[in-house]
Amino acid sequence: MAINDLPILSALRTKMQWHQERQRVLAENISNANTPNFKPSDLVEPKFDNKGANVGGTMGSLAMMRTSATHIGAAGGAPSFGGDGGRSGFLTKPAGNAVNLEDQMLKVSANQMDYAAATSLYTRSLGMLKTAIGKR
Repeated sequence: MAINDLPILSALRTKMQWHQERQRVLAENISNANTPNFKPSDLVEPKFDNKGANVGGTMGSLAMMRTSATHIGAAGGAPSFGGDGGRSGFLTKPAGNAVNLEDQMLKVSANQMDYAAATSLYTRSLGMLKTAIGKR
């Protein structure tokens, strides 16, 4: 078994991919803060069991959704993360926009800190494994 195939490292990689995708979604919400009738979205965080396996199945097995017939189909097995289904409860402004910039910026900051923690843990885990097998 390769070092990268360990369940805990796989879970950390999935978590980092989720944070990257969430950063994209939050940036899109912020960029549309003045767009009439725009509804912000967020992602549902992946759940893992005690061994680091994804509870809902592997992220790579989820198919990407095509929202328009003119969109290009998915070419690879990139992870697809689900939205929160509108459960985040944003207030809507008179123009129909529901983006709260303060809330979005807090989410961006928390997402950035969580991503940094996951990458640090991943790096330290790889370093510890390399030390254990005598590669460092």
